Amino acid sequence: MASNRDEPLSFMNPSTSSPIAVSDTDSYLLDSSQIGSASGSFQNEGFLGGLDGGGGGAAGSVGGNTAADFGFSRPDFRQSPLVGTVDFYERHVFLCYKNPRVWPPHIEAAEFDRLPRLLSAALCARKADMKRQTRLTICEGHDGTDTSNGDVLIFPDMVRYRRLTHFDIDTFVDDVLVKDGEWSPGTPEALRGWYVFVCCHGSRDRRCGVCGPALVSKFSEEIELHGLQNKVSVSPCSHIGGHKYAGNVIIFGPSIGKKVTGHWYGYVTPDDVPTLLERHVGRGEIVDSLWRGQMGLSDEEQKHSQELRLQLNGDSKAERSTGDSTQTEYITANICGSQAEGIRCCQENGSFSCCQNDELPENGPSRDMEEAAKSTAEKSRSQRKQIPARANAKEASSQNVSKIPTWIESWEREDTYAVLAVVAAVASVAFAYNCYKQLN
Repeated sequence: MASNRDEPLSFMNPSTSSPIAVSDTDSYLLDSSQIGSASGSFQNEGFLGGLDGGGGGAAGSVGGNTAADFGFSRPDFRQSPLVGTVDFYERHVFLCYKNPRVWPPHIEAAEFDRLPRLLSAALCARKADMKRQTRLTICEGHDGTDTSNGDVLIFPDMVRYRRLTHFDIDTFVDDVLVKDGEWSPGTPEALRGWYVFVCCHGSRDRRCGVCGPALVSKFSEEIELHGLQNKVSVSPCSHIGGHKYAGNVIIFGPSIGKKVTGHWYGYVTPDDVPTLLERHVGRGEIVDSLWRGQMGLSDEEQKHSQELRLQLNGDSKAERSTGDSTQTEYITANICGSQAEGIRCCQENGSFSCCQNDELPENGPSRDMEEAAKSTAEKSRSQRKQIPARANAKEASSQNVSKIPTWIESWEREDTYAVLAVVAAVASVAFAYNCYKQLN
């Protein structure tokens, strides 16, 4: 499927052959000179075939018991809750530097890797001066690509600075991360499209060394299969926290309102990759069964955000990892599982699509609930008008039971009281005015 920067980003579902369009993302799509995948060098340099015997492609292809002990079939896989496991932070900085095959366990503190070590130290030293909490992660760098060694990617700012060296670190941190300005020696390049990062830091934790490469390979395969090479980038990255949730994936991209968000997923398998591309990238939906949290939210806010989405999911199944098993919950409302940013579902031509709603009030029902209440009230009035004036004893008894005051009738009664109060007030004013005229 050929890609075109002027066409909406779409993901073709092989089972249905129906394209799923992304709303309002055309302005975020890159041409081939601006976006690319680091996975090409990742695969070409042989990482998928190494790393202590545990860096194979699919989990079933690794030697010995590595797949069973550290892969997707390991005993602890999907045994812990996911939501709320992302520490609060507001900005994510990725330094492109070498590849997972040569990363030491703590690359930000490695003596011989001067660039990441000095950048990490500078961030720690200026932490109190930064307006936003900033996280540093290393991603694969390969000279001659769009993620060359020394390049810095910043989210949600969606900018890239080229070829940072250890001589420039102090001025870079001060200009860009402390003062939120531009680094004068370099020109920031706008990042557009979607960026996927997969933890492949096998020297830090073997679970990521087994699961990560398989996911990068599957993402690359699906991206190529659906012609998304110029719109979706995937790169291996270093430790991001929560290795027991491997495979760990972070996806940065524009939400429906064009606000760039970063969403974390855990316990991702290669079979989940098409779902993430189709639903998260293609439709802007969060896959709650794999969702760990979001950049910019505290752990409690992440949990609340998911609860809100689940309440907005209508007559559909939402699976969440809860302890030792996956619990299936049935919930009621509309059928759009979106990003809890005031999204409602619209039905057009028999199909559902996600639409941006007006901002939901913090207290009280939503617009859809109000419309439903009005509809229910009208139906109730219509039904009461149709009840015969006289009926037999059995029907009368049944009607007496049904005349228990409801919240709708309470509304009507309150309206009646309000009208009477207004009438009484008008009468009082008229009487007072009449007395005033007589006195004069």
